[in-house]
Amino acid sequence: MPKQAVDASSKFKIFETNEFQKCIKKLSAIRTKLVLRKLSEYIYPQLRKDPFIGPNIKKLKGYEPSTWRYRIVSLRVFYIVDQKQNIVSILSIHDRRDAYR
Repeated sequence: MPKQAVDASSKFKIFETNEFQKCIKKLSAIRTKLVLRKLSEYIYPQLRKDPFIGPNIKKLKGYEPSTWRYRIVSLRVFYIVDQKQNIVSILSIHDRRDAYR
């Protein structure tokens, strides 16, 4: 997956876990294309600036470490944030109906 160059105004770095990479490969071709476009154009720029605030961002209750989700249509991207090292770790992506089980 191509990575965008990080500009000087970016505060956080993005790290994709192996689990996330596996989940992407399991999606249909159409969904994969949609997700990759959304990741590069919207999600990663937003998470680099501020991974805590946004219209599609929500902190999940009852998860340790603190876990966040980003909504893409019926898909959910789950991530954690290391504020000391300014790293956003993308954990996985799942369809909404299976995401919270």
